[in-house]
Amino acid sequence: MVSMPAAPALIDVADLASQVRLSVFRLARKLRREGDADVSPTLLAALATVERHGPMTAGSLASHEQIRKPTCTRVIAALVERGLIERTVDPLDGRVTWVRATAAGRKVLHRVRTRHNAYLAKRLKRLSTQELETIEQAARIMERLTEEDAR
Repeated sequence: MVSMPAAPALIDVADLASQVRLSVFRLARKLRREGDADVSPTLLAALATVERHGPMTAGSLASHEQIRKPTCTRVIAALVERGLIERTVDPLDGRVTWVRATAAGRKVLHRVRTRHNAYLAKRLKRLSTQELETIEQAARIMERLTEEDAR
């Protein structure tokens, strides 16, 4: 009698989603502690978006950050108040305002990114080569998952 190989275990996608969500949430919470005490995660995210995609309008920033325009207006005001972004009026249409990161804003982002990278690198160094390869693959997959939402 020939024995059949065991059927591969079915992955419970809902359970996996819960595990990923909790892990990402915990990691984000730990990284927030490594951030900048003077700038909230919301402000840092908006600043990073402006740095990456700017100059941009408030509407474009709201769309990228998936927040409402009134919330975006408050975020922009807080970033301007801290000197992290600056506003300029569009020379062709005075009703349009553009925002872009200032040198101080880029400096804050560099400092926070350096802290975050150091935090993660310290922990990644504890892993085996195989685990690092798995995380590298998972990072590419996670990036793909987040890109799908942006489309």
